[in-house]
Amino acid sequence: MTKARNIAIYGKGGIGKSTTSSNLSAALSDLGLKVMQIGCDPKSDSTNNLRGGKSIPSVLDTLRSGKRIEISDIVYEGFNGVLCVEAGGPEPGVGCAGRGIITAIELLRQKNVFKEFKPDVVIYDVLGDVVCGGFSIPIREGVAEQVYTVASSDFMAIYAANNLFKGIRKYANNGGALFSGIIANSMNQPIQKEIINDFALQTKTTIAGFIPRSLDVTRSELRGQTVIEHAPESEQAELYRELARSILNNDKKYVPAPLESEKLKIWAESWSDILLREREQKGQVKHSIGEINPVGIEI
Repeated sequence: MTKARNIAIYGKGGIGKSTTSSNLSAALSDLGLKVMQIGCDPKSDSTNNLRGGKSIPSVLDTLRSGKRIEISDIVYEGFNGVLCVEAGGPEPGVGCAGRGIITAIELLRQKNVFKEFKPDVVIYDVLGDVVCGGFSIPIREGVAEQVYTVASSDFMAIYAANNLFKGIRKYANNGGALFSGIIANSMNQPIQKEIINDFALQTKTTIAGFIPRSLDVTRSELRGQTVIEHAPESEQAELYRELARSILNNDKKYVPAPLESEKLKIWAESWSDILLREREQKGQVKHSIGEINPVGIEI
């Protein structure tokens, strides 16, 4: 590859975004590519599983130290040579959480990090609960050419994805990044795939891959590793490699068609009704209708 492929991966907190990003980075490196992962979450834990569970100093923490900054202070090597960077966030209660992304990207450019390391792929792991301020930088500034979102059939994950689509649509006419697909995570039941497939249909988006929930992920992360490192021969590791190959071969870039709030609510309630009917047919109804959450329940 001659020019780095810049990919932003969004997703609500707790959806498995960083797990997916780090395993994707490890899988891409396993395919022989030079990969850089930039954690854009104030928690600064995006790259932990690429570093044996060890955290690295963030760009903002390093800047706050006041010392002269060298590239080695902010770029660390992880599993299989993956280059790891954490943008970081402000001190608690002070400043904008998204500011770390802006500052980190500016500093990496000033230090000619991308020219020095010449990565084939740069993964931006971005918190997707909100798409505003610094968190929208990879989209609105065209830092990333492609945007993916990690989502499940849970309503709040879908809600966050729908908001992301609104952000992409907003900046699309001003050189912003375009969308390339949904990475459907924690997909273990057919009905969950049906829900996410229908959401993609309604929003005129595509599915980049399905990743089931697996204990291999839990075991690997308890050791501070990716599945690619801890269980390289496992079925789950091969799924991440398939996702990596799919993303490498995916040239789709388009503007999604997000649902307006009322339509999203109606859509979610329709799936809640479907789930309820399936439970009734199985004789497993244990709650009243008012106690069942839209979309996110398991059957």
